[in-house]
Amino acid sequence: MTSGPAGCSSDRLGVRGTPGRLLVLTAAVTLTALVASVVGLTLPARLPADDPLGGPARFGIAVAVLALAQLARLRFRSSAGMVSITWGEAALIVCLHLTPAGWLPSATLLGTGLAWTILSLHNDRRPALDVVRIAASLAAATALAASVATALGRPLLAPPTPMLASAVIAGSVTYLLVTAWLGGVTLGLRHGLPIGPPLIAALRGKLLMFVGNVAVGLVVVALMELDPRWLLLLPPLLWLLQQTYRYRLRSDQEHRTWRAFAEATAALNQLDERGVASAAVTGALTLFNAELVDVDVARTDGQWHRYRGDATGQFVDRETDPPDRSEPDEHELSRALSVGAAPVGRLRVRFPRSAPPNTRERDAVAAFGDALAAALHDASTHQELRLVTARSSYEAVHDPLTGLANRAAMLGKGDQSLRQLAHDHPVALLLLDINQFKEVNDTLGHAAGDQLLRLTANRLSALARPGDLLGRLGGDEFALLLTAVPVLGDRAAPMAHALRQAREIAERLAAPTEVAGVRMSIEVSVGVVVADAGTADLTELLRRADIAMYQAKEGGGNVAAYDGTRDAASTDQLALLAELREALKVDDQLVLALQPAVDLATGAPTGVEALIRWQHPRRGWLGPADFIRPVENSEQLGTFTRYVLDKALGVAASWAREGLDVPISVNLSARSLLDPRLPAEIAEVLRRHQVPPHRLVLEITETVVMSELEIIDEVLATLRSMGVQLAVDDFGTGFSSLTFLTRIAVDELKVDRSFVIRMTDSPEAAAIVRTTVGLAHELGLRVVAEGVETAEQRLALAELGCTSAQGYHFFKPMPADKIGAVLGSLRDSAESNVFRLRADGAS
Repeated sequence: MTSGPAGCSSDRLGVRGTPGRLLVLTAAVTLTALVASVVGLTLPARLPADDPLGGPARFGIAVAVLALAQLARLRFRSSAGMVSITWGEAALIVCLHLTPAGWLPSATLLGTGLAWTILSLHNDRRPALDVVRIAASLAAATALAASVATALGRPLLAPPTPMLASAVIAGSVTYLLVTAWLGGVTLGLRHGLPIGPPLIAALRGKLLMFVGNVAVGLVVVALMELDPRWLLLLPPLLWLLQQTYRYRLRSDQEHRTWRAFAEATAALNQLDERGVASAAVTGALTLFNAELVDVDVARTDGQWHRYRGDATGQFVDRETDPPDRSEPDEHELSRALSVGAAPVGRLRVRFPRSAPPNTRERDAVAAFGDALAAALHDASTHQELRLVTARSSYEAVHDPLTGLANRAAMLGKGDQSLRQLAHDHPVALLLLDINQFKEVNDTLGHAAGDQLLRLTANRLSALARPGDLLGRLGGDEFALLLTAVPVLGDRAAPMAHALRQAREIAERLAAPTEVAGVRMSIEVSVGVVVADAGTADLTELLRRADIAMYQAKEGGGNVAAYDGTRDAASTDQLALLAELREALKVDDQLVLALQPAVDLATGAPTGVEALIRWQHPRRGWLGPADFIRPVENSEQLGTFTRYVLDKALGVAASWAREGLDVPISVNLSARSLLDPRLPAEIAEVLRRHQVPPHRLVLEITETVVMSELEIIDEVLATLRSMGVQLAVDDFGTGFSSLTFLTRIAVDELKVDRSFVIRMTDSPEAAAIVRTTVGLAHELGLRVVAEGVETAEQRLALAELGCTSAQGYHFFKPMPADKIGAVLGSLRDSAESNVFRLRADGAS
């Protein structure tokens, strides 16, 4: 069994380009073969004295048999060249029977050398060094095999017996292993490859033929012993056996080839050019057992790129010139790659010099090239699609002139930034507009206007800080969202910070510059809005900043802060109302905060005010000031009022079950009194919760009481007839006269906190409190002071005759699950005290 080289020799001997270690191996094997030949010829022949053939004839027959065994070779391609398998074992067995064992090394050296010289001259074109190495390897293997066989038996002219068959079989196995090993070592030294894979491939390919060789050798020996004339029948049988071997080898090789072809083409299913090309190089090297593969790719920009791999595993890629269109030599196959009329590239496969491509391999390279062309075309299409998609995605969120985020990106990224911040974290939005931009366009042209916009964008980008979001909204408008606003105890600090930033930006932008050859200064108007991250989305902030920007233009300055009093509408309120509609459908967002009022003399509870709070999922905790006014002006007021009343009376019912007879107060909107169905709805809620009407106190404002609409009088009268108590909230702050107290019967006056807070320092505020308390006493009404925060205020109220108060000095508003325990504690620690609400003794 021999192997062919894959390299290229430029000299006839084949020394140049051959690795040094392979030269050493060749020399060692050759020396071994020569020594074995010389020693073998000196050994006794032990031929019979009456031998009819004679020694020279037998030696000549051995040379001929051994040469024919090599000439009748079968070849298959391995990873590093063509591997030849021969009838060597059969020839060895026949020669061991015909010729003294000592003569066989020299006979092998002559016979195989002659055979491979003939093959080299007519087919392989091998250099002389390869022929010497092959002949010497076979001679060395024969010497060792003959030694093993003669050590186990004496095969010379001996009839076949089981013991003799075992001896020659052992010699044949030795011959097989030695030749296979020497062939593997040769491939490994020549190509730097491990010897394992080609050795296993060679043994697997030779196994069937080895068994046949041994059988043929034993049959020939048996026929010679029986009658040599039977040997005339062997040539056709051996020819059939040779064809069977060839078919089996070809079938196995084609099976492996097509399986490798399927795997190689499947590996081409990549989405990028490099992945396809590297898979093609690796697949072609394996599929064709090539020594070099080039994949040249024609790119859409007209450039060519080459991917190259060789049998040693090296892989490189680089830019290259268009491939040479000259015809390749006999050891190369080149295939132009195209899809339709569109050129894709070129595939070039270089085969080992000892194994030039045949027709089957040309067809396989053509099929593989077509698959590679389709894969490269698909990869190029995917690449173009990715570029178009990336470009479209970029253009969808970037301004094409300045490269800044466009309006859509500002809105999307801005809202995302707001959601990532705590709901009470302050943010600032600066909206900038270039003054006299239209004049620049009209005077210097649109190209100058574009230059001005790019210059402004560059300066703003340099001024923006990490975390800020900068964008061009369109025209000459730019927006800058500041998320790193310092959080300080002073509520005015965020706005002061934002205004400083705006003024600094306006000043930096105003630095002189040259546009279209004209020196000018970029003057801008900046609108500034500051808000908590959870209270508005970016659309609302932009709307407010736009109002502030026009305020800056109208005021003649560069910078203006948003003034809510000049804002006629708020989209944030619309969003808030939509979110309230959802909140009214659940039970965990709108919650009660309850604040008790206490008797200043005894500390007993005299009532509890129900305040509504909104635990907003995005905005956080919202107080009544954040959402009550929009609700009062919407169609959701009725639903909202019923929701609050239901929660409040549910809490009051739980107090009754605990033996607490304390009224609960609920604020009533002015618009609610315009609904004639209100009394009936309140009666239904009272009935459902089984709360007596006098335990419900509805707080109304002086503005409501002063209304002369008949429907309000009718609704209030109905409520009074039901037994529901009425209280006037924020008494003293309206423009009322005292006549409303005679027109509308009420049960309680609540002194506004603004007077209570100032009463210790302001004689006017103290006078109002004193007058209110006195008026309530004269009319038999209960009076409650709101907003009591200090012991000094409590003492002053007690001295003025105020009997009841509420505020942080006593209790902050608390959850419904805690108010019951507080009321019980107040009741137990105070003397029994039933406060008369009116002079007639109602409680």
